[in-house]
Amino acid sequence: MEFNIYCDESCHLKSDYSNIMVLGAIWCLQEKKRRIFKRLREIKVHYNLPKDFEIKWHKVSPAKVDFYLSLIDYFFDTDDLHFRALVVPDKSGLDHNSFNQTHDDFYYKMYFDLLKVILNPTDSYNIFLDIKDSKSQEKVNRLTEILRNNHYDYNKTIIKNIQQVKSHEVELIPLTDLLIGAVCYQHRGLKSNSAKLKIIERIQERSGYSLMNSTLFREEKTNIFIWKSRKS
Repeated sequence: MEFNIYCDESCHLKSDYSNIMVLGAIWCLQEKKRRIFKRLREIKVHYNLPKDFEIKWHKVSPAKVDFYLSLIDYFFDTDDLHFRALVVPDKSGLDHNSFNQTHDDFYYKMYFDLLKVILNPTDSYNIFLDIKDSKSQEKVNRLTEILRNNHYDYNKTIIKNIQQVKSHEVELIPLTDLLIGAVCYQHRGLKSNSAKLKIIERIQERSGYSLMNSTLFREEKTNIFIWKSRKS
């Protein structure tokens, strides 16, 4: 089978407003993509939003909470969508020098850890990353090489393609942003936005998970992995 994987990240920079870093991915069968994209646009229209309205965690507000809750329900109501998040609990404790790496190197290592669990050697995958900056294509090429080597994919039949895209042009990257935003908000212990708290509560209710702990390794619907350094 051929799958599409849509990836995004939250608070991934070495120094920003949060010590929590979250990478996430939503995946589905490639043949289901058009129907899913169509349904997401229909939900927008139902709530009097433009079809090209970009779903973003930072846009969540009480005025649009019903819209965002509908998106969460759609994710859990369809068997075609799956989600995995990798959480780095404290970036401030990272010791890149000891591992002869930059923070950018670490970022792509985390992407490798995020994706390696999703990949099945009997299937093939197209992977879409939210475009990070104008200089990141070299690292994306390196990630492609590492993933292929790890899965002995020398014929490029498993990892068919990894490419950067603009998130607003691909419906499922914004949905990934919404889910990882909820995971990150929960891990940061924030409470100020009542609409965001409602979304987190709905995800917890529908998934059966607190989002604070790692799930089973092969959890298919809502897979959470809390990363720990070797030193810890």
